[in-house]
Amino acid sequence: METLFSLFEKYTGARPSQHRLLAGSGSNRVYYRLWNNEKSYIAVHGTDIKENNAFLVLSEQMASCGINVPQVLAVSSNKADYILSDLGDESLFFEHIAKGFDDTTVALLHKTIAQLPRIQFEVAKHLDFAVCYPQASFDKRTVYWDLNYFKYEFLKPSGIEFNEAYLEDDFDALCADLLAVDTPSFMYRDFQSRNVMVVNNVPYFIDYQGGRKGPFYYDLVSFVYQAKANFPAAVRTSLINTYKEALQPYYKVDDATFNRQLSIFALFRTLQVLGAYGFRGLIEQKSHFIASIPFAIKQLQSLLNENDYSAYPYLVSVLTALVDKYANTTVETNIAPTKLCVDVYSFSYKKGIPTDYSGNGGGFVFDCRAIHNPGRYEPYKKLTGLDKEVIDFLEEDGEIVTFMQHIYALADPAVERYVKRGFTHLQFSFGCTGGQHRSVYGAQHLAEHIAQKFGVQVRLQHRERNITQYFNCSKK
Repeated sequence: METLFSLFEKYTGARPSQHRLLAGSGSNRVYYRLWNNEKSYIAVHGTDIKENNAFLVLSEQMASCGINVPQVLAVSSNKADYILSDLGDESLFFEHIAKGFDDTTVALLHKTIAQLPRIQFEVAKHLDFAVCYPQASFDKRTVYWDLNYFKYEFLKPSGIEFNEAYLEDDFDALCADLLAVDTPSFMYRDFQSRNVMVVNNVPYFIDYQGGRKGPFYYDLVSFVYQAKANFPAAVRTSLINTYKEALQPYYKVDDATFNRQLSIFALFRTLQVLGAYGFRGLIEQKSHFIASIPFAIKQLQSLLNENDYSAYPYLVSVLTALVDKYANTTVETNIAPTKLCVDVYSFSYKKGIPTDYSGNGGGFVFDCRAIHNPGRYEPYKKLTGLDKEVIDFLEEDGEIVTFMQHIYALADPAVERYVKRGFTHLQFSFGCTGGQHRSVYGAQHLAEHIAQKFGVQVRLQHRERNITQYFNCSKK
């Protein structure tokens, strides 16, 4: 903080009258809003000097091309700290798209996408791409960084089984198709509505420090296929048409080639996004990224349904399995955010512990595998913990009854405390070998117990059975 304060004082002539730490996102940079009486500024501290330098050079280049970006006002001698003009808090995503696609929002979207070709081609004319960080251009190395990001940070943790050699073969084919597109353009790389600020109804652009030389399709799909923006099909089509019109002075391409290449980059970008959501969400437990996963899965499903990816048959089979797995997980319902919602899962340990999409860290997880397993006996192998025969077997044995008594003794005080403190989410998960008998019994009984005793909203998901039930609330 002190180095930022000193830089601020050097620029304005006074120490900040007040300051506020701003919420971070997917980077390690730290942002503050500093005030000099009534006027505010944005102060940034970044530990990666090469990344900072890329941002500063790109800011100067973009501004010289008449592109709306924050003004760089002061920079420390070591480039670890810098002061920017304050563009305010009106984000295109949070203040417009998240509230619906009214005429004002759609008009802003078209204003934004119409600027993209100018950013891509005017900036590229005079930019020394050697300044770009961490890579000067979109190449085989960067393609595999993103594909492996997806594989290791999302696909493997998902528990989906796959043949790594077959998958790599299709990665090779996809990489070759991506690199076959070579356009003389600057690739913004993270061109999405979260990185567009609106000032007096005019779009301004931020977070372009990862830009490099690359194909223009990447930025277009980053914007129109942004998972959580969830553009209606008609809006997406109209935005693509606006982009194509704005592209004409810079680059000519026929419709068939354009559409095919757009679909390939849309698939690639979606895989990269899932990798980021896996790392930032599932590993770092950042709630925004966790909550975005279902939107990206829905996007992936639409792409697989609407496009011909037969050139990558094994990849398609793996992605289809991934979609099927996550399609059974409900993340958003009409449950009121001011009331406690309890999520209860049954699951198979072979397929992994259910993710807590609230970002709270998973709650209680109970291992039912020590309980006598009815699945070992032929009469029960095709039944589940919802069937009377299995319930009778478990209760007559008695182990599960004692087991559940201990769980109620843990769960009841937790629910009571969460209600009193105004918390909105609590999760319980029951696991066994196959997610069929013991875990289903435990999850079903706890869900019914909590719903009846406390009257709170309960969402029960027997994950491996593809069964969802709601208590004291309705399905969205």
